[in-house]
Amino acid sequence: MFSFQITAKNNRARTGIFSTPHGDLQTPVFAPVGTQATVKTLTPEHLKSINASLVLSNTYHLYLRPGDELVRDMGGLHKFMQWHNPMLTDSGGFQVFSLSQTRKIDDDGVTFKSHIDGSTHRFTPEKSIAIQENLGADIIMAFDECSDPNDLAYSKIAMNRTHRWAERSLQAKTRPDQALFGIVQGGVNPDLRAESAQFIASLNTPGIAIGGLSVGETKEEMHNTLDVVVPLLPENKPRYLMGVGTPEDIINGVARGVDIFDCVLPTRLARHHSAFAPEGRLNMMNATFARDERPIDETCDCYACQTFTRAYIRHLIVAKELLAGTLLSIHNLRALIRLVESLRASILDNTFESKSAEFLVQWRNNATRAPLTEIKK
Repeated sequence: MFSFQITAKNNRARTGIFSTPHGDLQTPVFAPVGTQATVKTLTPEHLKSINASLVLSNTYHLYLRPGDELVRDMGGLHKFMQWHNPMLTDSGGFQVFSLSQTRKIDDDGVTFKSHIDGSTHRFTPEKSIAIQENLGADIIMAFDECSDPNDLAYSKIAMNRTHRWAERSLQAKTRPDQALFGIVQGGVNPDLRAESAQFIASLNTPGIAIGGLSVGETKEEMHNTLDVVVPLLPENKPRYLMGVGTPEDIINGVARGVDIFDCVLPTRLARHHSAFAPEGRLNMMNATFARDERPIDETCDCYACQTFTRAYIRHLIVAKELLAGTLLSIHNLRALIRLVESLRASILDNTFESKSAEFLVQWRNNATRAPLTEIKK
């Protein structure tokens, strides 16, 4: 039910097709985040209109509310939220470690308190897989432990635990219509990351995720980590960089051979009145836009830019109208999807390497010179 075919390469950047039971994904691909079975402020029709092809939902949140068994009984996540294209769920591991104020980790799993009502719960690899099978996404994640990237001693403990949990996740999986990805951990230590990449690759999962990045490390550390990890991963499997999705990070990730990205940034910025534009991120609350008749981005083909002015969107924000968040989310997500579409096109015509600086100039507030961060061979 799953296959991955690379259609073109330009140095380490590549484009391809990852086939799933709910359709094909053209890679590189950016996935909007629908944490609680919805991309905030948007309907599935909005997502179709911006050419979104993959949506991510969250195991931890859906387990707590409304419950994975309810979602299963309602026909699974695709039917429940009326999104009939490919979906991905994470394992819940990151949320257990980031949202739960009280948690106890042992080699079997994690006991934690809900951030909603303080009730006590326990996740194990087997439990995470059972929840994800109830939810029914096309792509699911092995249960893992995300650690402080700067704590070398604990990063090694968490990495080894992640490896054991990946094996248990594989053993627990029963549904053939779901692709289970193993997750590479190891903080920012190159030796640990290399060890983890080789171990996870040996499990022969349909794809491989790279976790534990964009959690406090520097951009240089992130890129150095990718330079270590990606060359050790199999060429014929899609590579997913978890939770990373600024425009600059997408460009640098694609340059290093990453295929799948997700991030809450576009909709989070929208809820804080910010928009992607050629001149940089715009604070649409700014009074300078009160009479601005231009769209957010004159080059953008999204509904917000094709229909409304900056002045109107600012008015909605000032008036606290909910439509402001919808329009800004439509635009911000479309901006990143247009970016990956441009990256795919440049790989196909063998111009990605020569155009990479141009892409970064566009996304770095019109900087005069913005080369790719050096890719270590």
